[in-house]
Formats: sequence, structure tokens, C-alpha cells
Amino acid sequence: MATWNTRGLRGSTLEELINRTNEMYLEKGLALIQKIPTPITPIKIDKEQRHITLAYFEQKSTVDYIGVVQGIPVCFDAKECTSDTFALQNIHPHQVAFMEQFERQGGISFLVLFFSARNELFYLPFGDMMKFWNRAKEGGRKSFRYMELDQNYYIQPKNGLLVPYLEALQRDLDSRD
Repeated sequence: MATWNTRGLRGSTLEELINRTNEMYLEKGLALIQKIPTPITPIKIDKEQRHITLAYFEQKSTVDYIGVVQGIPVCFDAKECTSDTFALQNIHPHQVAFMEQFERQGGISFLVLFFSARNELFYLPFGDMMKFWNRAKEGGRKSFRYMELDQNYYIQPKNGLLVPYLEALQRDLDSRD
């Protein structure tokens, strides 16, 4: 059974940036996206500081975010990478299965990737993610490199939005037509 401790906070900065972006999208009437909490069972609690220091995950989570953008159902996960190589082990099979089923139901699935050493964000369309995933399943690389990403999906903060992924989502939708 997986446990949670302070290492589980990796990526929380990225999630906070996405949460703020989602709040702005909601205020502007562009999207309704919610963070999906991972259910945990607390084991140790620091009573002085009043926070959980050790817990067990109750079940496997699906993705970090789910919602709707202008009538289009979307789900996505936020992933952080400290180097130019992203290990596919950071994407769990149950997440891939959920995203695949979501796509079959007419939704759009994707990843928001943060390459912290470069301080760069990317939108990774589901189809591109699956190319990397399937390559690994067929005995190929168990990771993908920064240089393999489509530069058209680079996310540039602007207009007060810290992770403005809607333009990349539109490019993804246009490429599916």
C-alpha cells in the first residue's frame, strides 16, 4: 500500500499555479475545472502543527483535474520533471486507462508538464502521450525527452494566467478535426 509523506508535496507548486489559472478561467466564464483530491487515511498527525505527517492512499486516483471547457469535457494530470527526460513510470497504468476511457466518451485528456530545470510548461495531447506509452510497452524507451515534444504545445504564461492551457487545448482540438 502506498504511503504519503512530505515527498508527496512535489508538484504542489505546479498544482497551485494551475488552481489559480482555473479560478481565473471560472471568473471569465471560460471553464469549470476542479482539482480531484486523492482520498487518504491519516496514520500520524502532528498535533502541535495540526497537519498529517503520514497517511495511506485509500484508493488509486484517476487524474488531478476534471471539468468542462465551453461544453467540452476535459481531464488532465499535472506532472513535474527536474531534467529533460520524463520517465513514463510517473504516469500510472490506471491513469492511462481512465484517460483512454474518458476519450472514448468524447472527452479530451492531456497532461500539463513542467520542466523545472528549464522553467517551461507544455501541454501533452493524449495521442502524443499514448505514442510514448505504447513505444515503452513495445520494448522501446521508458521515457521521452524534452526535444520530442511538439513545440506548438509550449505554454507561455500571459495576461495574468500562470498556466494558460486553453490555447494548447484549442490546438489539440483543431488537430483532431
